[in-house]
Amino acid sequence: MRLLVTGAAGMLGRDVASAGAAAGHELSALARSELDVTDSAAVEAAVREARPDAVVNCAAWTDVDGAETESEAAFAVNGPGAGNVARAAAAAGAWTVHVSTDYVFSGEKRSPYLESDPTGPGSEYGRGKLAGELEVAGAAPGGHTIVRSSWLFGAGGRCFPATILRAGAERDQLTVVDDQVGCPTFTGHLAQALLALSRDRVAGIVHVAGGGQCSWYDFAREIVRLAGLSCEVVPGTTAGLGRPAPRPAWSVLGTEVAEAPRLPDWHEGLEAFLAAGVPS
Repeated sequence: MRLLVTGAAGMLGRDVASAGAAAGHELSALARSELDVTDSAAVEAAVREARPDAVVNCAAWTDVDGAETESEAAFAVNGPGAGNVARAAAAAGAWTVHVSTDYVFSGEKRSPYLESDPTGPGSEYGRGKLAGELEVAGAAPGGHTIVRSSWLFGAGGRCFPATILRAGAERDQLTVVDDQVGCPTFTGHLAQALLALSRDRVAGIVHVAGGGQCSWYDFAREIVRLAGLSCEVVPGTTAGLGRPAPRPAWSVLGTEVAEAPRLPDWHEGLEAFLAAGVPS
């Protein structure tokens, strides 16, 4: 399979490119510095040159708080930028796999969100990602998979476990919120799922996240325990953080799609992350 990966220098993009190469796919991996997805002409040219069977779009504005103050720039990448990728892929006869997020939901539910549940983002980031889903669906109506995932972490970039490991080695106590619950998802596991969806061409929206669920507090405690750190982890509240962007209180994703890949439990993802080493 000829595969084009956008956003290939990011945490998820690196793992998708690595997994694609390991699987023997003919790979074109383009970082943001090599392809700005907001430039429709550049995207069209890149897709024409790569002649892919599938395009995995990992390009995204992921700074949730930054999106509140730089909403136009964030929206351009996460909304129309996603549409540019899907449109170019469709014109080339390629399948689009687009990565979205739990932030398209309000977070008010207390059972797993399914693909058919109504959306209701509460942040600029979430609104931009939802716009991207609509752009992809409109640009490639018969040739796309939209993959919603949550709480990504991996060895190829800055992420929550890496932050906890650094802070836990420097401090005696960490305060971590216990009023947000989600599904931590190891990008090494998600990358394999994205390749499978590219191959199998599962159409529509699919939820793919790490198995199980926990709060950030629970997640942090497990990170500290497995790393053998001596710092204490105490529970805090989201309100106490005073972050610019609202966070969904509930980000647990389930699926009603029979063909959706099932990922290992988040504990297994954390163990794989720790085995791979902490990113610098």
